Parts: sequence; C-alpha cells; structure tokens
Amino acid sequence: MNAPILRVSDFCVDYGQVRALDGAALDVGPGRIVTVIGPNGAGKSTLLNAIMGVLPAAQGSVQFLGADERGTIEARVRRGMSLVPEKRELFATMTVEDNLRLGAWVRPDVREGGVQATQAEVFRLFPRLEERRRQLAGTLSGGERQMLAIGRALMARPKLLMLDEPSLGLAPLVVREIFRIISGLRDSGVGILLVEQNARAALQVADHGYVLETGRITLQGPAAELMHDPRVAATYLGLGSGG
Repeated sequence: MNAPILRVSDFCVDYGQVRALDGAALDVGPGRIVTVIGPNGAGKSTLLNAIMGVLPAAQGSVQFLGADERGTIEARVRRGMSLVPEKRELFATMTVEDNLRLGAWVRPDVREGGVQATQAEVFRLFPRLEERRRQLAGTLSGGERQMLAIGRALMARPKLLMLDEPSLGLAPLVVREIFRIISGLRDSGVGILLVEQNARAALQVADHGYVLETGRITLQGPAAELMHDPRVAATYLGLGSGG
C-alpha cells in the first residue's frame, strides 16, 4: 500500500474548558477517499480546520507527505493542502473565471500556460462553470457555488483535498452530481478527506470511513463495511431501531 499523504495522530483541540477533539487519528492515501461522518457538533469541521492550520492551538501530530506539518496556512497550501470550507467563501462580486484564477495564486507557473491547462480540466469536470465563466459568483445557484468552490481548490493542484459538508443545502440531484465528480477525482491521484453529515452519500463514495462522536473516533473501517454496521445503519442511515 502506498504511504499516506496525510497521517493524523493523537489529535486534540480544546475550546476553553471544552475538548472538541480527543485523540483523533486517521490516514488518507493517494487516490483514496476517506470520509468522517458524525452528528452535528461532533468535531468534524474542527478536525479539518486544525489539519489546515486554522486552529494553531491543536495538539498532536499532522504528517503531510511524510513530514511533520507545522507551517502556516499559506505554507500548507503551497505544499499541496486545499480546504473547501462549509461556507464556500467565494468572492461574490468576481466572475467564475476570476475566482478560479485566484485558486492558483500559490503556483509558481501562475503566469504561464499551466494554469490555463488546469482551468480547462476544471471546466471539463464542471461544464456548467464554463457556461457561466463570465458570470458573477454571487449570482450562481447553490450547486454551482459548490462546484466553483471545489474547482477553485483544484486550481492549486492539491495533493490533499479536504471537503467540509459539500452536500449542505443542495437538492438531491445536485448532491448526486457533486459526489459523482468527487468520486472521479480518484483518478488524478489526489487524496480526499470528506467531512459529511449525509452519511449514506459519503459512505457510498468513500474507500474508508471514520465515525466521529463527541470528539472521539468511535468506529472506523472500509466504507462498504461501515454501511452494513448495525450501529451506523441505525444512527446515521435511518435504518433499524435507531432510525
């Protein structure tokens, strides 16, 4: 098995007297989709933000590309980490194309043809973005904004793509399209860490899954096995006695 792109060990985050993450540990390999599911308030977004360096008070080990990662957010982006936050954080008064180009700001070839080639790849993944390339981001639908947020992250050519609740607020048809595209990203070799409340959709697309509850990893395993775990089915898939 290939060495993991990301290895998190004994990860802890405190908010004052409250421990939001307690000893979390996970691996993400190249070309693998790893999902973290769990209820609201379990610490899922905290986990992503801490890995990205947004929460510098986090304790524990983050190894990225085989080395301890202690850099700034900018340094992590330059080394190949990208985070698509839950709120997407697009520039509403800028066009789709300009939002995408901003995603490539860390690249040494930002003024060269490589950026145009990556933009063409993003447009191939998201044809709707090409149709709306000169439209202001603030006028897009919710699904289109999510596509743009993922596309902007891909412009940096990340080795690790972290997605925080990509299905939030989207219609079921759009959710299926987003997850189909996420699944297709495996072929590029990028490792994907997917935080998602839609446990069924997440486990269907993922290779491996973790269940995070009140800051602790309580279950983990191949996603297909977690789909059939009675505790996961009852609590997160609406099946069984806990449905």
